Amino acid sequence: MHSVERLASKLTVILSSWPGVECVVSCEAAETDVLDPYFALVLDIYCTGPIPGSEERQASFDNPGAFETSRSGEKDRFFINEMPVRLEYKRAKNIEELVANSFDTMWIFGSSGTYMLYRLVYGNVLYQRSEWLDRMKMALADSPQEFWERLRETCQQKMEHSLSDLGGAAFKDDKLFYFISLAGFIRSCASVLFAINGQWESSERHMTDSLMALPVLPEDFEGRWAMLLRTDGSIDPAKRYQIAQLIARSVFSLGT
Repeated sequence: MHSVERLASKLTVILSSWPGVECVVSCEAAETDVLDPYFALVLDIYCTGPIPGSEERQASFDNPGAFETSRSGEKDRFFINEMPVRLEYKRAKNIEELVANSFDTMWIFGSSGTYMLYRLVYGNVLYQRSEWLDRMKMALADSPQEFWERLRETCQQKMEHSLSDLGGAAFKDDKLFYFISLAGFIRSCASVLFAINGQWESSERHMTDSLMALPVLPEDFEGRWAMLLRTDGSIDPAKRYQIAQLIARSVFSLGT
């Protein structure tokens, strides 16, 4: 982990030298053991201005191994001393717009839910040019109840849609669509529960543990959730659909 800290510090020095960079935040994946399959040094770089192009960035990092960047130029991936590094460049104005519009900018969350805000709030701050990050954290801590209600409603609609698809796929024995629908149901169910509790969503890699730690959960949720996720073949599609129905009813009844 000392090697990880040294590498993070080295990269932060480089990133902070770019005038367009406002702050650098380390994500939870960097805090796991380097032997953990989930380990990666993941840094979120919030930018208020332009950053160097991909070739210049690659050169700045001393041409690391297996360097690749996304087509949009918003992500860099490479290896340094066999350590996987993931850099994500984010526009600070997107967070500012979210706050300025009373959190009425749902498109910003995409398919990953509110995890991007979780990373902003709970990440380890390696560098900040000004008080921008502190202001954004304060604003996010004061998110209005109307936001959480809108978010819950949106995610519940996705949950209902996926549940309907799950039932149809189970009835027709459509295995591919069944698993796609099951994944959609699981993901949207988690989003609903985080919204009900007014909390930002954690990484999907740690989602179950984070869900079970929420203060408000339906009765018998933990047992039903465990059954829904079983992969030993003991639960057929029809039975799993019934379990999903029970979970959905219990989740929808929370706070009503």
